[in-house]
Amino acid sequence: MILFLLPAGDYDPTEAAVPWAALRDAGFEVRFATPGGKVALADPRLTDLGFSWLSPWLMTRRAELAAYRRLTEDPWFRAPSSYADVEPADITGLFVPGGHAAGMRTLLEDATAQQLFARVFTRGLPVGAVCHGVLLAARAKDPATGRSVLHGRRTTALTALLELTGWNLTRFWLGRYYRTYRTTVQQEVTAALADPGHFLAGPPLPLRDTAARPGRGFTVKDGNYVSARWPGDCHRLAGEYLALVRAHAAGAVHPSG
Repeated sequence: MILFLLPAGDYDPTEAAVPWAALRDAGFEVRFATPGGKVALADPRLTDLGFSWLSPWLMTRRAELAAYRRLTEDPWFRAPSSYADVEPADITGLFVPGGHAAGMRTLLEDATAQQLFARVFTRGLPVGAVCHGVLLAARAKDPATGRSVLHGRRTTALTALLELTGWNLTRFWLGRYYRTYRTTVQQEVTAALADPGHFLAGPPLPLRDTAARPGRGFTVKDGNYVSARWPGDCHRLAGEYLALVRAHAAGAVHPSG
C-alpha cells in the first residue's frame, strides 16, 4: 500500500494528483492519511479562486485539475486514516506533496507525521516528496543518528528563486501566502544536509513539464528517495516515483547510493 500524507488542507493539487494517477493507473493501491482522519481538499486558490491577471501562470492547469477532480472521487481519498492510526507495517511506499498556503503546516509540523516519514524512509521503502513536502523529510529524524533522514542524501525542493518570485508577484494583495515560513524551503532543507552541495536547484529558468514532455521537469533521485521542486516537475516525478515503486516490488531498490 502506497500512502500519501496530506495536511488538513491547502496542498498543491498537481503535486498530489499527478503522482497518484500514475500509481493508480499502474494498478498500485494508494491510500491517504491526514492529521485527524478527515477528507483534505487542495488549496482553493489553486483550484477555484485564482490570482486575478496572474491566474494563467499560477493556477493549476486544466489537465492537472482534471486529475485532481478524479482524485477527489477515489474511495480511499474519501476515507483517509489519521496519521496516528496508520500501521507502518502495511506501508510499501510513501509520498508527500507540497503546497505553500497556511494549511500545509498541519502536516509539516506534526510530530507523528515526521516520525512516520522517518520510519518509512529508513526502512528503504520508496519515498517521494516535492516542493514543501521536502520540509517533512528535512524535519524527520533518523532515530539511530538524531539527524535528519536527509543527512548524507542529495535532494531538491522548492528553490528560493521560485518561492521568492511567487511571493514578490503576489505579496501586495496576498501578503505571506507564498511564504509559509520566514526561512525559505531551500534554506531549511540545505541546513539539514551533510553538505550544502547536496541540494540541487536545477535549471535557473524552470519549464513546466507535461504528460507528453516529462523531460522538461527536474528531479533528484538518491537510492529509495526521489524529490522535485514545484508542480512543473510533477509528470517527471510521477514517472520516476512509479519506477521506484516497481523496482522495490521487484526487489531492486537500495536505500541509498
